[in-house]
Formats: sequence, C-alpha cells, structure tokens
Amino acid sequence: MTRPHLPKRLVSVLAALLVSAAGAGAATVASSTVANAAAGCTAAYSEPSVWGTGFTASFNVTNSGTTAITGWTVVLTYAGNPQIQSGSGWNGTWSQTGETVTITNLSYNGSLAPGASATGIGANFNYSGTHTPASSVTCTPAGGSTGNTVTVTNPGSQTTTVGTAVSRQIAATDSASGQTLTFTATGLPAGLSISSSGLISGTPTGSPGAFSVTVTAKDGTGASGAATFTWTITAAATQSIKTSATSLSVNQSGTGTVGVSLAVAPSANVTVTTTRTSGNTGLSVSGGGTLTFTPANFATAQNVTFAADASSTGSATFTLSATGIPSVTVTVTENTVTTSGAPQLHVSGSKLLDASGNTVTLRGINRSGTEYSCVQGHGIFDGEVDQAAITAMKSWKVNAVRVPLNEACWNAESYVNASFAGTNYINGIKSFVSLLNSNGLDVILDLHWTDGDYTGNANAAGTCVGNGGTESQAFCQKPMPDAAQAIPFWTSVANTFKGNNSVLFDLFNEPFVDQAAGATAGWTCWQNGGTCSGITYQVAGMQAMVNAVRSTGAANVLLLGGVTWSNDLTQWLAHEPTDPDHNLAASWHSYNFNACSNQSCWTSQIQPVAAQVPVVTGEMGENDCAGGYINQLMPFLDSIGVSYMGWAWNADFNCSSGPSLITDYVPGTPTAFGAAYKAHLASLSP
Repeated sequence: MTRPHLPKRLVSVLAALLVSAAGAGAATVASSTVANAAAGCTAAYSEPSVWGTGFTASFNVTNSGTTAITGWTVVLTYAGNPQIQSGSGWNGTWSQTGETVTITNLSYNGSLAPGASATGIGANFNYSGTHTPASSVTCTPAGGSTGNTVTVTNPGSQTTTVGTAVSRQIAATDSASGQTLTFTATGLPAGLSISSSGLISGTPTGSPGAFSVTVTAKDGTGASGAATFTWTITAAATQSIKTSATSLSVNQSGTGTVGVSLAVAPSANVTVTTTRTSGNTGLSVSGGGTLTFTPANFATAQNVTFAADASSTGSATFTLSATGIPSVTVTVTENTVTTSGAPQLHVSGSKLLDASGNTVTLRGINRSGTEYSCVQGHGIFDGEVDQAAITAMKSWKVNAVRVPLNEACWNAESYVNASFAGTNYINGIKSFVSLLNSNGLDVILDLHWTDGDYTGNANAAGTCVGNGGTESQAFCQKPMPDAAQAIPFWTSVANTFKGNNSVLFDLFNEPFVDQAAGATAGWTCWQNGGTCSGITYQVAGMQAMVNAVRSTGAANVLLLGGVTWSNDLTQWLAHEPTDPDHNLAASWHSYNFNACSNQSCWTSQIQPVAAQVPVVTGEMGENDCAGGYINQLMPFLDSIGVSYMGWAWNADFNCSSGPSLITDYVPGTPTAFGAAYKAHLASLSP
C-alpha cells in the first residue's frame, strides 16, 4: 500500500501555521524522496528554535530504500531572506545559493543501511521580516541499486598506432526503456577522449604502452554499468614500401598485379619506381611502373602490373625503390599455360566464352562429399568418383561439375585426420579435377564449409556440433568465410589451378551474412569483410578473396554468391568487387523453398544482373522429389542465358531432403527429381 503525500505547498502552509501558533516553538516538515523503489532517502526537517531575527534548522536523514546507500544530498528551499550564520552548520557540508540551501553528508554519516538514519544535522540562520519555514525538502541518495540494470558491451582489446585516428563507438543497454545513457571513461591513452554518447575518438599522442580503460554508462536514475578493457598503443612504424605479395606467378601471355602502398604518411609526395633488376627478360612492367603517393593516399594500394610474353619461362626479380626509403623486391615467375580437354573460360560482358570466343552455358551437377567426408574422418570423397562414374554423368549431357571443398581439410588444420588433409586432400582434389577436365567437363571449386564460431541463426545454431565438430570448426556452413583460413585457402587453390581456366572458383557457397548483420550492413560485410555485426570472427570479404586469387597471377573465372544463402542478388551489382582481370560472375542458388522462387522475382531480380554479368545457378533443386519447380525455372534460365547446376549427384542423399538426382553412381539411375532434370538436358540442342 502506498502512503499518500501532502502537496509541498500544503506542507509549507502547515509549517508556517505551526510557527505562527508556537511563536518560538518548533516546526516540522517531511522531505520528498528522489529515488525509486530500490534506493531512496528521506529528510525529516524541523525548526526546534525560532526567535525574532533567527532560527535553527535541523533534520535527520533516513535510508527509506531497500538497499544500502553511500551518501546523500538534502536540498532546502526557502521563501524570504534567511541566511546561514557564518561558521554555522554541523554534521554536514552546508552551502547556500539565494533561497536554496544544499547539504551533503560527511565521511562518517553518508553510508546508511536500509532503515538507518543520520541524525542531528543542523545550522543556525538569520532572517528579517516574516519568517516562513522551508517550503521544499528533498533528499537524493548516492550509491545503492536503482533497480535498473545498465550493461556496457565490452569492445575487447584495442590496438592503435601512435598518430592513427581513432573512432570507436561503445555500446550499452538499459533494462528500463526511455533512459538516456551518459558515458564517461578513465584510463584512456593520451589524445583520446569519450563523448557523452560513448564515442571514443582522437589521435594517440603519448608514449606506447598498454592502458587499462574503464568505460562507465549511467542513466537518469543513477544506475550504471562499466566495462574494462586493454588499449595498447604501439609505436609509429618507420617508413617502408609495402607490397601485397613478395612473389607472383603469371601465365604466358598473361598479366598479374601487386598492390603497393607506404607504411606511414609521408611529409611530402613519394614516388615509387619498379624496374626489372635480374632474371627472365620475357617479364616486364606493363603498368604502374611509376607510382606517386601523397600524405593523403599513402595507405591506399596502387597496382604494379607485370606482363609475360608468349614463350618464355622462369623468374625475374623486380625492385621497387624510392628516395630515402629501403627498396623491396618482388619475384615474378612466368608459367607455361596448362591445356585441358574442357573449355578454357573467361568473361566477356554478360557471357562466358571459351578460348575461341564461343558462348558457353554451363549445365551440370553438384558432386557433394568433399566438403564433409574429410573433416568427419570418413575419407576424401563420398561415393564413386572414377571414370565409370564420370561416364554416367556425361550420359546426362552435363558439361560441368561443381565440387564443394572444406578449408580445414585443404589447409591441414589440426583437428582433421592427417590421412584426409593437406597434401593428401589436395592431391585427391587435383586428380578428380584432372579426370573431369580430361572428359571435357569444366569444374567449379566451391568453398563450402569454413571455420568461425557462429550460432546466431536458428538454421545454423548447433549444426556443426550435430555434424561431429564444434561451432568454431569447419563442420557446417557459416554466414561468411573466416579471414584467418579462407584467404590462405584461396591463395593455395589459385596457385594449384592457375593456368587452367577450365576450373572456376566459387569463392563462398551460400553467404547469409544479412541474417546476422541486417540487409544493408550485410552487403557491406559481404564486400569488405573485417569486423561485421552479429559475427564474432574476422570475416573474409569478397574483395579480399578476389585479391588473394589475383595476387597469385591466376586469371580463373570467379563466382560470387549473393546473400540470403545466395538467393538474393539485388545488391550484387552495387557491391561488385574490383577485379583487374574482369573475370567475375554472379552465383545464384534457387530452390522451391527460397524467397525468390517465382518468375516474377526471377524477372525483377535475376534478369537485370544477367544482363550485366554472367550468372551461374550454382545450386538448383526442390524438396518434393519431383520436377515441378525446376521445370518452370530451367526454361526461364535458358531464355536469358543463365547457367545452372543441379543439386546433387549423390546416391546416398534422400530424393526430397537432399535433394538427390540419382539412386546409384553407375549407371546414374535418376530419382523422380533427377528424371525431370535429365529429360530437360536431353531436350536441349547439343
């Protein structure tokens, strides 16, 4: 039950009546409380003595809340002209501004348990004319729980170089709605400050070192929360020439690029010159031989392009030099072009062309197994992959096979059985690709399963554990690939298959970063990677993976799947990465249960992309063991020149939930779903 309070005006009138009736007698006024249900205090005010030109003000403070407090502030508001007598005031720190008198606790009477009181607090006042007791008495507690919970999100350890600008937003939440949080910080490195809204900004100017920073957020009720983390300031780097690679392979008649930048901002423009200083004369600098860096663009990489002639082989050393800066070298190797029985593909406008300039539309199958068998300890492949199995594939008139890969198996991560990892896994994939190519089939290598701890989406949570691993291991699909393993993976894959342009690289199977970060931020993360909302690990963005492949000199066609499990291409063109070889294509996945699963959507979302770049439907299927969906989709894709690959050529998959195209590998007997796909392929002109 809540006790009713007298209005402040009525309290003051009653107090005045008491003084009037008692003459020099006592007046008593109860305080109002500035607090909430958990922390609070009251001040019981009285005037035990009043005389013609003065009076004594006295009050006791009581902790009226349910949690201990560490201090209190009482504010008395008077009418008229009372003045504290000089030197007066006991058991508190007294101050006066006009008609307002403020009293705060002393060291010995501030901490009060619930129900406890600080007593005997008072002062003598002078006045002239008619005296009126305090019209308002308020008590505000310090410390204690306000009932609200403020949580500051710990940003983790931070590292910044001296002289590098900082902009780091600290986030916090309040259990109560409508509260405005005010941020403060202690321990920030010199040159940095925090705004009341939680933005840490500035430029470190002090000595290098590790600083313990505590950020506190407080709401309007006094509730607060804090987070402590380490901010390491490192010394500014000395000036040097930075290159994206120290070695590069270039195919005969091909080109390759290396990015060049400076380590720190120069005081004036710097010119970097690249020249061949030894080795293969068939290699030369065809672009970017002289690059100028300014204090503004020093960190932005500019490309040096190396060109190879048609017949030479071997390596050459190129030296990059600038006045007053140590020179660096890049070793460029010219490779003999590998030939294959399958078409060597490249992009021209919105088409895939072979080496003779003929348009190629890929119509093939996905051969799953190499993404999961190795990491689960069963082997490299799941099912037959010999010549008889490939002959069965070709009997369906397919011209391409998509092969999903596992980065942990390729990179020989420690948790993968060594028999199915590293060199063993790589050689197994190379042999399979070679056999497919020798049968005239183009191959799409797809990065399917990757590392990275992610449990944010209901469709992903627990999947890796269910497949036999941990959520951080490459036992399932993730929203985006992890930078730690995906970049070395693609660098190695590109070095393995460069020069063989009948192999296409699908950089990441099914990005669903938009489910973690939201639509707008998701596309930004898709393109640029790095730190992405909703993802705990560092992401390898599409641009970084394009750069990794191209840094090796590999000119293979690259496929980039959109967001929402590669079913959404709406922002693909707006976020298309830069490719010096102009050999990018969009990858789209289409199942009957996807959002974009009708001709209206295909026309509005897929057709505009297909008019600008090649589109390859990397996966296609339906979960009803029938052909109703693909029989609508395939004619549409044929009409706009889009390639497509059925999922999946796996006899041990369920026809509906796989979905599976076949019931056996040899002779490749189709399921009902597979029969629809096979019949459509048979109906097409050779």
